[in-house]
Amino acid sequence: MARVSKFSTAMQFVYSKYLSTARSFTVAAQEPILPVKSCAFSPKVAWKRTGQLQRTISRGFSKAGVGLHSGDEAVVRVLPAMAGEGRYFIIGKCRVRVPASTIHLSDTTLSVHIGKGGTSVRTVEHLLSALEGMGIDNCRIEIEGANEVPILDGSALEWVEAIEEAGTCIAKNNFGMDVEKMALIVCEPFHVMKGESFVAVYPAASTRITYGIDFQQAPAIGCQWFSWSPVDSMTYKEKVAPSRTFGLYEQVEQLRTAGLIKGGSIDNALVCSITKGWVNPPLRFSDEPCRHKILDLVGDLSLCAQDGHQGLPIAHIIAFKITNGAQESFKRKEASR
Repeated sequence: MARVSKFSTAMQFVYSKYLSTARSFTVAAQEPILPVKSCAFSPKVAWKRTGQLQRTISRGFSKAGVGLHSGDEAVVRVLPAMAGEGRYFIIGKCRVRVPASTIHLSDTTLSVHIGKGGTSVRTVEHLLSALEGMGIDNCRIEIEGANEVPILDGSALEWVEAIEEAGTCIAKNNFGMDVEKMALIVCEPFHVMKGESFVAVYPAASTRITYGIDFQQAPAIGCQWFSWSPVDSMTYKEKVAPSRTFGLYEQVEQLRTAGLIKGGSIDNALVCSITKGWVNPPLRFSDEPCRHKILDLVGDLSLCAQDGHQGLPIAHIIAFKITNGAQESFKRKEASR
């Protein structure tokens, strides 16, 4: 259903300024933190060893379903990949390879689109969120049918269960060697504000995401806050993955008239009426809408991954009532540095 905010374009601008250095960094055994080439218009960051090896799935799996916005059927096959390949999609009749990275981010209108050469795939965030949350750094994702990842039940739980059933293993590179996973660590705070909306990123010893929403027009949702740290894959499975996408009942017809949410239903989204409350209870959590925002954000930030390294930065990210306007303000502010 309708997404109130997207954070990925804001992060795209910041990370795109130094992700280009990722392919050329070298790891000195005596240095636990590697400084990234400085840019006058971006915050200082560094690469840090995680102490973990890059992983992939032990065997492939597939899921089929309808796309939230297209309403068309698609089959997704997720297959193992070598260390250093990262996560990438194979899409379109020409089987175009599109890495799941900010470089190929093409649109964030109500869902995340990535593409290359005029071919794109949309609504990738739930699948990518599950892969990032479950520690799958490298995999090949093939899509047949519609160029939209199926919405399934509106959460990431079915993806997580499929990953668990397939199993995970240490990924090997072309030389049959393990590759240590790196993560970007934020060394200086930065933020953007527009009205009541803001995104703030602070240095931290580990990754933490705190999200706030405020639907004053819909009392059943109201103001909610939720904070999550990816301690392990189980915390993602139990606290984030089951939360479903949501929208307002009063906006449904407007969105459908605009050619969106053709595949949306009460079976794959929570629907809340401004005056009558939840149309299809029960909720899985009292703060399920806010948890789903973190699910989406994990998927968005997974696009910061490159070459099989971690997408989630080591930082405390705090977001509240994020709008596209706030994102544009963020980009302008960073560009002026």
